[in-house]
Amino acid sequence: MSVQILGLKEINGPLVVLDGVKDVGYDEMAELVLDNGTRRTGRVVQIDGERVVLQVFEGTSSLALNNTRTSFRGHPMEMPLTTELLGRIFNGAGDPIDGLGPVFADKKADINGQPLNPVSREYPVNYIRTGISSIDALMTLIRGQKLPIFSGSGMSHDKLAAQIVKQAQISGDKNEKFAVVFAAMGVKNDVADYFKRQFEESGVLERVVMFLNLSSDPIIERILTPRCALTVAEYLAYEKDMHILVILTDMTSYAEALREFSSSKGEIPSRKGYPGYLYSDLASMYERAGIVKGAKGSVTQIPILTMPNDDITHPVPDLTGYITEGQIVLDRALDQSGVYPPVSVLPSLSRLMKDGIGEGYTRADHPDVANQLFSAYAKVQDARALASVIGEEELSDADKSYLEFGRMFEKYFLDQGFNDNRTIDETIDLGWDLLCLLKKEELDRMDSKLIEAHYDPRRAERFRQK
Repeated sequence: MSVQILGLKEINGPLVVLDGVKDVGYDEMAELVLDNGTRRTGRVVQIDGERVVLQVFEGTSSLALNNTRTSFRGHPMEMPLTTELLGRIFNGAGDPIDGLGPVFADKKADINGQPLNPVSREYPVNYIRTGISSIDALMTLIRGQKLPIFSGSGMSHDKLAAQIVKQAQISGDKNEKFAVVFAAMGVKNDVADYFKRQFEESGVLERVVMFLNLSSDPIIERILTPRCALTVAEYLAYEKDMHILVILTDMTSYAEALREFSSSKGEIPSRKGYPGYLYSDLASMYERAGIVKGAKGSVTQIPILTMPNDDITHPVPDLTGYITEGQIVLDRALDQSGVYPPVSVLPSLSRLMKDGIGEGYTRADHPDVANQLFSAYAKVQDARALASVIGEEELSDADKSYLEFGRMFEKYFLDQGFNDNRTIDETIDLGWDLLCLLKKEELDRMDSKLIEAHYDPRRAERFRQK
């Protein structure tokens, strides 16, 4: 029988302090009962001898110092787990909000996860097709990878996240074993409704587990949301042999909640007010992606974060870049020009794509096409910079061909409709069509046999005729 403690020592914002508490652990859950019988949930966030600090999920309004009764549950927060979670919608703390009743769990697991021995990891090699040409061809998402999307405030990252959920598939005949865990943190009501509507209308909700933390919800719930989502993903992947894609948006909202929480505890701030442990905190979630030896499933992560003032050196994208295996950067200039998705090709990369594309995975010519597209688009930027100085009419024929290539590349390769789901063959063929806008001698990143097999200037005519 748990011991019940009467009264509180101190109330400070969302935190309460109790004295004379023994035998409790960090992250342990507690229940607070008010005078009127109302029950609230708390979590141990600090221990100093027999003094314990609790963070109250529902806030501390109406709590009284004298007659609030607190009892500890003896375990950290746990997430109920079952395959019946698929198709369900939960709040940030893992409680159902879809009106379909409670979850009857097969088991429960600590949302903080278990440490994963690095030696037990397997190297990711198979790719996940998103149906988006810029991602599939140039920064391919590999199963078991963590590949963040760096966006800016007001850009179309929510739309891109919804499209990836709708279209994502794994290679081969295993798509019945593929599912998505989607967690939104600090979103407004209209954005949450947008995600629900898109998944329902496209018919993919039955293979999606949704967690929605609204901007009006408590910040403690926002801190729990990604951990609840990843706990479900690990269960489905490692115990139910499924391939799980986890999409976390927006990790900047998570980090800001962590900063507010750290400030309320009186911790010494680091860069831009964020706690000094932000790196290890983010790593504790990002590193829960991967493939484990002996397991048939996998966990792949796409964290989405908005860069304040489009600053890629801001602590959240900066630290995320250190932990993850590449990044997809969205460009505001492309976004304002109407290109969707506005993927900025040159600063984007996938560090694992080289081992997950090519013959046996995508197509034998994929690596060469990707390298040549990167190289050509880099020269487009040089030609545009030169044209801004001396004028386009003074450029050489080669530079003019690169300007034409750049316009067509952005218009037909980068820009695609929200419902345009391209196969990998369509994407690579489109890349070849665009490369045929250039002279053969400009294709200096490709095998000569591939050039002989695929290069034909007539392939580019359809772009010029439009």
